[in-house]
Amino acid sequence: MKVAIVHDWSVGYAGSERVVEQLIALFPQANLYFVADFVPAAQRGFLSGRTPTTTFIQKLPWARLLVRSYLPLMPIAVETIDLSGYDVIVSSSHAVAKGVLTAPGQVHICYCHTPLRYAWDLQHEYLREAGLTRGLRRAAAITMLHYLRMWDVRTAHGVDCFVANSSFIASRIRRVYGRESVVVHPPVDTDYFTLSEEKRSYYFTASRLVPYKRIGLLLDTFRQMPGRRLLIAGDGPGLARYRRDAPSNVEVLGSVPRSSLRQLMQHARAFVFAAEEDFGIVLAEAQACGTPAICYGRGGSLDIVIEGETGLYFHHPTAESLGEAIGRFEASTVRWDPQAIRRNALRFSIQSFRSSFLRVYESARYLQPEREALEVGR
Repeated sequence: MKVAIVHDWSVGYAGSERVVEQLIALFPQANLYFVADFVPAAQRGFLSGRTPTTTFIQKLPWARLLVRSYLPLMPIAVETIDLSGYDVIVSSSHAVAKGVLTAPGQVHICYCHTPLRYAWDLQHEYLREAGLTRGLRRAAAITMLHYLRMWDVRTAHGVDCFVANSSFIASRIRRVYGRESVVVHPPVDTDYFTLSEEKRSYYFTASRLVPYKRIGLLLDTFRQMPGRRLLIAGDGPGLARYRRDAPSNVEVLGSVPRSSLRQLMQHARAFVFAAEEDFGIVLAEAQACGTPAICYGRGGSLDIVIEGETGLYFHHPTAESLGEAIGRFEASTVRWDPQAIRRNALRFSIQSFRSSFLRVYESARYLQPEREALEVGR
Protein backbone atom coordinates (compact mmCIF):
# COMPACT_ATOMS: atom_id res chain seq x y z
CA MET A 1 0.00 0.00 0.00
CA LYS A 2 1.39 3.40 -1.01
CA VAL A 3 0.44 5.96 1.66
CA ALA A 4 0.28 9.77 1.64
CA ILE A 5 -0.01 11.86 4.82
CA VAL A 6 -1.71 15.26 4.37
CA HIS A 7 -1.73 17.96 7.03
CA ASP A 8 -2.98 21.53 7.33
CA TRP A 9 -0.55 24.42 7.75
CA SER A 10 1.95 24.16 10.59
CA VAL A 11 3.81 26.89 12.47
CA GLY A 12 5.27 24.78 15.29
CA TYR A 13 5.10 21.58 17.29
CA ALA A 14 1.66 21.48 18.86
CA GLY A 15 -1.13 18.94 19.35
CA SER A 16 -1.89 18.15 15.72
CA GLU A 17 1.82 17.89 14.91
CA ARG A 18 2.16 15.21 17.60
CA VAL A 19 -0.34 13.16 15.62
CA VAL A 20 1.62 13.74 12.40
CA GLU A 21 4.78 12.65 14.23
CA GLN A 22 3.21 9.32 15.10
CA LEU A 23 1.72 8.86 11.63
CA ILE A 24 5.23 9.26 10.21
CA ALA A 25 6.45 6.62 12.67
CA LEU A 26 3.65 4.26 11.64
CA PHE A 27 4.13 4.83 7.90
CA PRO A 28 7.83 5.65 7.44
CA GLN A 29 7.65 5.26 3.65
CA ALA A 30 4.68 7.61 3.29
CA ASN A 31 5.01 10.89 1.41
CA LEU A 32 4.19 14.03 3.37
CA TYR A 33 2.09 17.00 2.19
CA PHE A 34 1.35 20.22 4.11
CA VAL A 35 -0.83 23.12 3.00
CA ALA A 36 2.03 25.27 4.35
CA ASP A 37 5.10 24.55 6.45
CA PHE A 38 6.46 27.31 8.69
CA VAL A 39 7.84 25.12 11.47
CA PRO A 40 10.96 26.73 13.03
CA ALA A 41 14.23 24.84 12.69
CA ALA A 42 14.38 24.09 16.42
CA GLN A 43 10.97 22.33 16.35
CA ARG A 44 11.32 20.22 13.19
CA GLY A 45 12.36 17.02 14.94
CA PHE A 46 8.86 15.57 14.69
CA LEU A 47 9.26 15.48 10.89
CA SER A 48 12.10 12.92 11.15
CA GLY A 49 14.19 14.80 8.62
CA ARG A 50 11.35 15.13 6.11
CA THR A 51 10.56 18.25 4.12
CA PRO A 52 6.85 18.22 3.32
CA THR A 53 5.60 19.09 -0.15
CA THR A 54 3.59 22.31 0.21
CA THR A 55 0.99 24.23 -1.80
CA PHE A 56 1.05 27.73 -3.30
CA ILE A 57 0.03 29.11 0.14
CA GLN A 58 3.67 28.68 1.14
CA LYS A 59 4.82 31.38 -1.27
CA LEU A 60 2.14 34.01 -0.75
CA PRO A 61 3.22 37.40 0.67
CA TRP A 62 3.76 37.42 4.45
CA ALA A 63 2.26 33.93 4.68
CA ARG A 64 4.51 32.98 7.58
CA LEU A 65 2.92 35.69 9.74
CA LEU A 66 -0.57 35.82 8.22
CA VAL A 67 -1.21 32.23 7.21
CA ARG A 68 -4.72 32.15 8.76
CA SER A 69 -5.67 35.18 6.68
CA TYR A 70 -5.30 33.00 3.59
CA LEU A 71 -7.97 30.57 4.80
CA PRO A 72 -10.33 31.48 1.90
CA LEU A 73 -7.71 30.18 -0.57
CA MET A 74 -6.93 26.98 1.28
CA PRO A 75 -9.73 24.84 -0.20
CA ILE A 76 -8.30 25.59 -3.65
CA ALA A 77 -4.78 24.94 -2.38
CA VAL A 78 -5.55 21.55 -0.84
CA GLU A 79 -7.37 20.46 -4.00
CA THR A 80 -4.19 21.10 -6.03
CA ILE A 81 -2.32 18.33 -4.18
CA ASP A 82 -1.91 15.43 -6.62
CA LEU A 83 -2.56 12.18 -4.77
CA SER A 84 -3.34 10.07 -7.82
CA GLY A 85 -0.49 7.64 -7.18
CA TYR A 86 -1.52 6.55 -3.69
CA ASP A 87 -3.62 3.69 -2.35
CA VAL A 88 -4.31 5.22 1.07
CA ILE A 89 -4.52 8.89 2.07
CA VAL A 90 -4.33 9.75 5.76
CA SER A 91 -5.30 13.36 6.45
CA SER A 92 -4.63 15.15 9.73
CA SER A 93 -7.27 17.86 9.60
CA HIS A 94 -8.38 20.74 11.79
CA ALA A 95 -9.21 22.92 8.79
CA VAL A 96 -8.95 21.87 5.14
CA ALA A 97 -6.69 18.79 4.86
CA LYS A 98 -9.65 16.43 4.66
CA GLY A 99 -10.74 18.21 1.44
CA VAL A 100 -8.06 16.60 -0.75
CA LEU A 101 -9.34 15.12 -4.00
CA THR A 102 -9.38 11.34 -4.16
CA ALA A 103 -10.41 8.82 -6.79
CA PRO A 104 -12.36 5.54 -6.81
CA GLY A 105 -10.17 2.76 -5.45
CA GLN A 106 -8.34 5.04 -3.02
CA VAL A 107 -9.07 4.95 0.71
CA HIS A 108 -9.16 8.23 2.66
CA ILE A 109 -8.81 8.04 6.45
CA CYS A 110 -9.26 11.41 8.15
CA TYR A 111 -7.90 11.97 11.65
CA CYS A 112 -10.17 14.88 12.54
CA HIS A 113 -8.93 17.20 15.27
CA THR A 114 -12.14 19.17 14.71
CA PRO A 115 -14.40 20.16 11.82
CA LEU A 116 -13.13 23.38 10.19
CA ARG A 117 -12.92 25.33 13.44
CA TYR A 118 -12.55 28.81 11.95
CA ALA A 119 -15.79 28.46 10.00
CA TRP A 120 -17.81 26.74 12.71
CA ASP A 121 -16.93 27.18 16.39
CA LEU A 122 -14.28 29.91 16.12
CA GLN A 123 -15.82 32.13 13.43
CA HIS A 124 -15.86 35.23 15.63
CA GLU A 125 -12.29 34.71 16.86
CA TYR A 126 -11.12 34.29 13.26
CA LEU A 127 -12.79 37.59 12.31
CA ARG A 128 -11.09 39.37 15.22
CA GLU A 129 -7.67 37.88 14.44
CA ALA A 130 -7.97 38.91 10.80
CA GLY A 131 -9.12 42.44 11.75
CA LEU A 132 -12.50 41.90 10.09
CA THR A 133 -14.72 43.36 12.78
CA ARG A 134 -16.87 45.90 10.93
CA GLY A 135 -18.13 47.22 7.63
CA LEU A 136 -18.12 45.65 4.18
CA ARG A 137 -14.97 43.62 4.83
CA ARG A 138 -16.70 41.91 7.76
CA ALA A 139 -19.78 41.21 5.63
CA ALA A 140 -17.58 39.74 2.89
CA ALA A 141 -15.74 37.58 5.42
CA ILE A 142 -18.98 36.24 6.90
CA THR A 143 -20.14 35.35 3.39
CA MET A 144 -16.81 33.64 2.74
CA LEU A 145 -17.11 31.59 5.94
CA HIS A 146 -20.63 30.57 4.91
CA TYR A 147 -19.28 29.12 1.68
CA LEU A 148 -16.41 27.49 3.55
CA ARG A 149 -18.96 25.66 5.71
CA MET A 150 -20.72 24.43 2.56
CA TRP A 151 -17.37 23.25 1.14
CA ASP A 152 -16.48 21.59 4.44
CA VAL A 153 -19.70 19.55 4.50
CA ARG A 154 -19.43 18.60 0.83
CA THR A 155 -15.85 17.35 1.12
CA ALA A 156 -16.78 15.11 4.06
CA HIS A 157 -18.24 12.76 1.42
CA GLY A 158 -14.70 12.15 0.18
CA VAL A 159 -13.67 10.59 3.50
CA ASP A 160 -14.09 6.84 3.88
CA CYS A 161 -13.32 6.67 7.60
CA PHE A 162 -13.37 9.46 10.17
CA VAL A 163 -11.19 9.16 13.27
CA ALA A 164 -12.04 11.64 16.04
CA ASN A 165 -9.59 12.73 18.71
CA SER A 166 -12.26 12.66 21.46
CA SER A 167 -15.88 11.81 22.11
CA PHE A 168 -16.56 15.56 21.97
CA ILE A 169 -15.21 15.78 18.40
CA ALA A 170 -17.05 12.59 17.44
CA SER A 171 -20.29 14.35 18.39
CA ARG A 172 -19.25 17.41 16.33
CA ILE A 173 -18.53 15.19 13.32
CA ARG A 174 -21.95 13.62 13.70
CA ARG A 175 -23.63 17.02 14.01
CA VAL A 176 -21.76 18.79 11.19
CA TYR A 177 -21.15 15.98 8.69
CA GLY A 178 -23.81 13.42 9.64
CA ARG A 179 -21.07 10.78 9.89
CA GLU A 180 -19.99 8.33 12.57
CA SER A 181 -16.34 8.13 13.63
CA VAL A 182 -13.91 6.04 15.63
CA VAL A 183 -12.37 7.74 18.66
CA VAL A 184 -8.56 7.47 18.89
CA HIS A 185 -7.17 9.87 21.47
CA PRO A 186 -4.05 11.84 20.47
CA PRO A 187 -0.68 10.61 21.75
CA VAL A 188 0.59 11.78 25.13
CA ASP A 189 4.25 11.31 26.04
CA THR A 190 3.62 9.43 29.27
CA ASP A 191 7.26 8.25 29.26
CA TYR A 192 8.38 11.85 29.70
CA PHE A 193 5.60 13.16 31.93
CA THR A 194 6.26 10.88 34.86
CA LEU A 195 4.81 10.35 38.31
CA SER A 196 5.65 12.39 41.38
CA GLU A 197 3.88 11.84 44.68
CA GLU A 198 5.34 15.02 46.18
CA LYS A 199 2.69 17.72 45.93
CA ARG A 200 3.05 21.33 47.05
CA SER A 201 0.57 24.08 47.83
CA TYR A 202 0.38 25.93 44.50
CA TYR A 203 -2.17 25.44 41.70
CA PHE A 204 -0.91 25.33 38.13
CA THR A 205 -2.03 25.67 34.54
CA ALA A 206 -0.25 25.68 31.17
CA SER A 207 -1.84 27.15 28.10
CA ARG A 208 -1.44 29.26 25.01
CA LEU A 209 -2.42 32.76 26.15
CA VAL A 210 -5.37 33.41 23.86
CA PRO A 211 -8.95 34.35 24.79
CA TYR A 212 -10.68 30.99 24.33
CA LYS A 213 -8.34 29.39 26.90
CA ARG A 214 -10.12 31.54 29.55
CA ILE A 215 -7.03 32.68 31.40
CA GLY A 216 -8.98 35.77 32.43
CA LEU A 217 -11.43 33.50 34.25
CA LEU A 218 -8.55 32.01 36.25
CA LEU A 219 -7.31 35.48 37.18
CA ASP A 220 -10.78 36.52 38.34
CA THR A 221 -11.17 33.35 40.40
CA PHE A 222 -7.85 33.60 42.21
CA ARG A 223 -8.31 37.34 42.75
CA GLN A 224 -11.21 36.31 44.97
CA MET A 225 -9.03 33.68 46.70
CA PRO A 226 -5.94 35.62 47.87
CA GLY A 227 -4.82 32.77 50.11
CA ARG A 228 -4.21 30.45 47.14
CA ARG A 229 -1.32 30.68 44.73
CA LEU A 230 -1.63 30.06 40.98
CA LEU A 231 1.23 29.66 38.49
CA ILE A 232 0.49 30.05 34.76
CA ALA A 233 2.94 28.82 32.09
CA GLY A 234 2.56 29.66 28.42
CA ASP A 235 3.05 32.26 25.75
CA GLY A 236 0.82 34.05 23.29
CA PRO A 237 -0.61 37.44 22.36
CA GLY A 238 -2.21 37.90 25.78
CA LEU A 239 1.02 37.54 27.79
CA ALA A 240 1.59 41.24 28.56
CA ARG A 241 -2.08 41.88 29.36
CA TYR A 242 -2.42 38.87 31.67
CA ARG A 243 0.78 39.83 33.50
CA ARG A 244 -0.58 43.34 33.95
CA ASP A 245 -3.98 42.13 35.17
CA ALA A 246 -2.78 39.30 37.43
CA PRO A 247 -3.38 39.72 41.18
CA SER A 248 -0.41 39.36 43.53
CA ASN A 249 -1.11 35.66 44.23
CA VAL A 250 -0.94 34.75 40.51
CA GLU A 251 2.35 34.51 38.64
CA VAL A 252 2.29 34.47 34.82
CA LEU A 253 5.56 32.74 33.96
CA GLY A 254 5.47 32.97 30.18
CA SER A 255 7.08 30.23 28.13
CA VAL A 256 9.03 27.69 30.20
CA PRO A 257 11.37 24.85 29.13
CA ARG A 258 9.77 21.43 28.79
CA SER A 259 11.68 20.12 31.81
CA SER A 260 10.37 22.98 33.94
CA LEU A 261 6.85 22.38 32.67
CA ARG A 262 7.07 18.75 33.78
CA GLN A 263 8.38 19.72 37.21
CA LEU A 264 5.63 22.30 37.71
CA MET A 265 3.01 19.71 36.74
CA GLN A 266 4.49 17.03 38.98
CA HIS A 267 4.44 19.12 42.16
CA ALA A 268 1.22 21.13 41.74
CA ARG A 269 -1.55 20.64 44.25
CA ALA A 270 -3.92 20.50 41.27
CA PHE A 271 -3.92 21.38 37.59
CA VAL A 272 -6.59 23.98 36.79
CA PHE A 273 -8.07 23.88 33.28
CA ALA A 274 -10.78 26.32 32.21
CA ALA A 275 -10.95 25.90 28.41
CA GLU A 276 -13.42 23.86 26.40
CA GLU A 277 -10.89 21.90 24.35
CA ASP A 278 -11.21 19.42 21.51
CA PHE A 279 -9.14 17.03 23.65
CA GLY A 280 -6.61 18.75 25.93
CA ILE A 281 -3.20 17.06 25.74
CA VAL A 282 -1.75 19.29 28.47
CA LEU A 283 -4.47 18.09 30.86
CA ALA A 284 -3.57 14.46 30.12
CA GLU A 285 0.13 15.29 30.65
CA ALA A 286 -0.68 16.66 34.11
CA GLN A 287 -2.61 13.50 34.93
CA ALA A 288 0.38 11.42 33.76
CA CYS A 289 2.39 13.27 36.44
CA GLY A 290 -0.11 12.03 39.05
CA THR A 291 -1.63 15.48 39.53
CA PRO A 292 -5.39 15.82 40.08
CA ALA A 293 -7.32 18.24 37.87
CA ILE A 294 -9.99 20.86 38.42
CA CYS A 295 -11.40 21.41 34.94
CA TYR A 296 -14.33 22.70 32.96
CA GLY A 297 -16.80 19.85 32.52
CA ARG A 298 -17.24 20.10 28.77
CA GLY A 299 -15.22 19.11 25.73
CA GLY A 300 -12.32 16.70 25.70
CA SER A 301 -11.78 16.90 29.46
CA LEU A 302 -14.72 14.50 29.86
CA ASP A 303 -12.62 11.80 28.17
CA ILE A 304 -9.60 12.49 30.37
CA VAL A 305 -10.68 13.18 33.95
CA ILE A 306 -12.71 10.73 36.04
CA GLU A 307 -14.91 12.76 38.37
CA GLY A 308 -14.11 12.10 42.02
CA GLU A 309 -11.16 9.82 41.20
CA THR A 310 -8.66 11.84 39.18
CA GLY A 311 -10.19 15.29 39.57
CA LEU A 312 -13.29 17.46 39.75
CA TYR A 313 -15.37 19.36 37.19
CA PHE A 314 -16.86 22.81 37.35
CA HIS A 315 -19.87 23.27 35.09
CA HIS A 316 -20.18 26.99 34.33
CA PRO A 317 -17.44 29.22 32.87
CA THR A 318 -17.61 31.66 35.79
CA ALA A 319 -15.30 32.56 38.66
CA GLU A 320 -18.04 31.51 41.09
CA SER A 321 -18.32 28.02 39.62
CA LEU A 322 -14.56 27.47 39.49
CA GLY A 323 -14.10 28.88 43.00
CA GLU A 324 -16.77 26.52 44.30
CA ALA A 325 -14.98 23.55 42.67
CA ILE A 326 -11.67 24.56 44.27
CA GLY A 327 -13.46 24.76 47.61
CA ARG A 328 -14.90 21.26 47.09
CA PHE A 329 -11.46 20.00 46.13
CA GLU A 330 -9.86 21.35 49.29
CA ALA A 331 -12.69 20.14 51.52
CA SER A 332 -12.88 16.69 49.96
CA THR A 333 -12.08 13.66 52.08
CA VAL A 334 -11.03 11.81 48.92
CA ARG A 335 -7.38 10.78 48.86
CA TRP A 336 -6.14 11.85 45.45
CA ASP A 337 -3.93 8.86 44.66
CA PRO A 338 -1.13 9.96 42.27
CA GLN A 339 -0.54 6.41 41.08
CA ALA A 340 -4.22 5.90 40.22
CA ILE A 341 -4.27 9.27 38.44
CA ARG A 342 -1.26 8.25 36.37
CA ARG A 343 -2.78 4.86 35.52
CA ASN A 344 -5.77 6.71 34.12
CA ALA A 345 -3.48 8.79 31.87
CA LEU A 346 -1.68 5.73 30.48
CA ARG A 347 -4.75 5.18 28.27
CA PHE A 348 -3.38 8.03 26.14
CA SER A 349 0.20 6.78 25.71
CA ILE A 350 2.02 6.90 22.39
CA GLN A 351 1.87 3.13 22.13
CA SER A 352 -1.87 3.16 22.74
CA PHE A 353 -2.32 5.70 19.93
CA ARG A 354 -0.22 3.66 17.50
CA SER A 355 -1.97 0.35 18.16
CA SER A 356 -5.44 1.95 18.04
CA PHE A 357 -4.74 3.82 14.80
CA LEU A 358 -3.26 0.71 13.16
CA ARG A 359 -6.45 -1.21 13.96
CA VAL A 360 -8.46 1.51 12.23
CA TYR A 361 -6.07 1.48 9.26
CA GLU A 362 -6.24 -2.30 8.86
CA SER A 363 -10.03 -2.18 8.93
CA ALA A 364 -10.40 0.83 6.63
CA ARG A 365 -7.84 0.18 3.90
CA TYR A 366 -10.05 -2.48 2.30
CA LEU A 367 -13.23 -0.48 2.74
CA GLN A 368 -13.29 1.23 -0.66
CA PRO A 369 -13.06 -1.95 -2.78
CA GLU A 370 -15.89 -3.45 -0.71
CA ARG A 371 -18.05 -0.36 -1.36
CA GLU A 372 -17.34 -0.60 -5.08
CA ALA A 373 -18.32 -4.26 -5.09
CA LEU A 374 -21.59 -3.44 -3.38
CA GLU A 375 -22.35 -0.76 -5.98
CA VAL A 376 -21.61 -3.14 -8.86
CA GLY A 377 -23.85 -5.79 -7.34
CA ARG A 378 -26.91 -3.55 -7.13
